[in-house]
Amino acid sequence: MRWKLSCWIVLCLLCGSLLLAADGKPAFTNPADAGSDFALQGEYAGMLGDQKWGVQVVALGEGKFDVVGYRGGLPGEGWRRGDDTKPGKGETRDGAVEVTGDTWTAKIKDGTMTITHGENKVGELKKIERKSPTLGASPPAAAIVLFDGTSADAFEKGQLVEGNLLGATGCVSKHQFGDHSLHIEFRTPFMPESRGQARGNSGVYVQGRYEVQVLDSFGLEGADNECGGIYKQSKPIVNMCFPPLSWQTYDIDFTAAKYDDAGKKTTNARITVKHNGVIIHDNLELTAGTPGYRPEGPDKLGLFLQNHGNPVVFRNIWAVDK
Repeated sequence: MRWKLSCWIVLCLLCGSLLLAADGKPAFTNPADAGSDFALQGEYAGMLGDQKWGVQVVALGEGKFDVVGYRGGLPGEGWRRGDDTKPGKGETRDGAVEVTGDTWTAKIKDGTMTITHGENKVGELKKIERKSPTLGASPPAAAIVLFDGTSADAFEKGQLVEGNLLGATGCVSKHQFGDHSLHIEFRTPFMPESRGQARGNSGVYVQGRYEVQVLDSFGLEGADNECGGIYKQSKPIVNMCFPPLSWQTYDIDFTAAKYDDAGKKTTNARITVKHNGVIIHDNLELTAGTPGYRPEGPDKLGLFLQNHGNPVVFRNIWAVDK
């Protein structure tokens, strides 16, 4: 984002499972303590007649939900940007979520979303939990392992949280990068009462200059300031953000900008990003750096993980120099 916090402003309550983030709203880091709304939110998928559909249910706090239906399947599994969507609003009543759309209604209970049109039942979708195909990927022999859960010593200002995770504390890797490939796993908190940039915000600054956004933008459009976006440069091809408290992956291939002997940039940097295994930027030309850490320049720089006052965490970080 355009601004950053100088410290991670969180207050520990309930043995560390509930935090208060920078906006003063609750941020849950443990599903067991996240409440009934957390259990109802998430992704649902299946067939309605002969048509594949996916639905994302976004918790908004106090038993209210935004609901988005995707004709063709969930993003990354059939639905593509520009395809048909069906929005709805949901509210908890008697332990279930009752959803109202423009010409349809639904009821979510016990992991099943039952959809009706008028008086007619259209079909049922089942709750699913997707996982990235690169989750837990092992570093190759040539990799520089930046974080494996045992120590934060590879980062300046690195801080272990929850015992074996790396906090989003504005830390920067001691190893500095030019051209490289990067694997990193992240988890956003469950912040149902927060909105927009206050909801699970951090950032992966490749070479300390180009930010791949981290945000809980589950169920949103997928803008350039949302998860997977390159701030003010490019929105992701598809919004592949999983629900909060899911472990997610970025697999990044980066080619650094080139400079002449006078320090003038001659070639822009380029980046390819896979979010949860799906390409969201394909050899994208980066015409400028991202505000928030270091400006563009010819020198190698470290990987910077932005502090934005939210308890975002990282794990299994490794890179391969080219």
